[in-house]
Amino acid sequence: MAKVSLRRKVIAAAEDLLEEQRYVSAADLLSGLGWVHPANIERWRTGKIKHLQDLLPVPPERLADAVDHLTEWARERGLQPREVEYIASTRSREPLTFIAGATPEDERALRTHWFAPDYSPAQVEKVVDRQSKPPDLVVVIPTKEWACASCTASGDFLVMENDEPLCLDCADMGHLEFLPSGNTALTRRAKKASQLSAVVIRWARSRKRYERQGILVEESALAHAEEQCLADADLRERRRERDRERRQHEDVEFQAQLAAEILRLYPACPPDRAEAIARHAGTRGSGRVGRSAAGRTFDQRAVTLAVVASVRHTDTDYDTLLMAGMPREDARDRVATAIDHKLHEWQQTPA
Repeated sequence: MAKVSLRRKVIAAAEDLLEEQRYVSAADLLSGLGWVHPANIERWRTGKIKHLQDLLPVPPERLADAVDHLTEWARERGLQPREVEYIASTRSREPLTFIAGATPEDERALRTHWFAPDYSPAQVEKVVDRQSKPPDLVVVIPTKEWACASCTASGDFLVMENDEPLCLDCADMGHLEFLPSGNTALTRRAKKASQLSAVVIRWARSRKRYERQGILVEESALAHAEEQCLADADLRERRRERDRERRQHEDVEFQAQLAAEILRLYPACPPDRAEAIARHAGTRGSGRVGRSAAGRTFDQRAVTLAVVASVRHTDTDYDTLLMAGMPREDARDRVATAIDHKLHEWQQTPA
């Protein structure tokens, strides 16, 4: 009876994964079953945990049963199998294992990804490359006093190995140069040219999370990347200018279409007012409703919200009420009737 229940859970989780990402892996399945939190899978990927088995609340036999159910279901669905190699993000780049002492066949079953039948070979390769690629090495900018566990020195950067801090020299990374974030082309080229690189992060207290500060790369790679960027600086500037012109053209075209949709829903709205609403709501990067996913598809509710916002601020005393200290919800209630009256007026077909 327990096996029947497990099979049902495995199939339900696998179906959800297949619908969401078009492939299913054992690691994703363990997360879908609630056996391992994604954060702990990431700890395993970074080499902080030797075997994924150590995180499981179930014995290896139950894991084997779950993988058998997954394999059987995948074959019944006609999914494409492809083995993926998991590599730790430690300096050693050692292969990761799911179960200590597992047979090669068992490990192979755990590494197998099952892809949807309509996945092209190119799509499969893209996923396999992404999954097989080890995570970036990570270096931390400390926010408090610290000492290297090997030499007791300190410094501007530290590397965590085996839950202990090391200075860059003791981590064999002292020869790397720090490249701050900000220049995407330079960062991309320097990382590509550097045989060894690491992402530099720092804890942001206000946001309660680590944030990327830049990368560490070899000095020769940085110099090579700088030469490349200087050589094609004019080309990249022209490309950026063309992109700006293209975005401006797209904005004008989008705002014209949005104005037309406003006039379709509100025929009596003055055309110049419809254009003004479209310009305001459809400004790129504004975060307004016209730039939302619904607004870009001219969803009727999104278009109506843009019109309502314009009427509220332009045709009522809403802003005056806010400046007088009235709570926002109370002010909205006060002007609701005036807004409805204006929308009804604009909805009338001109004679």
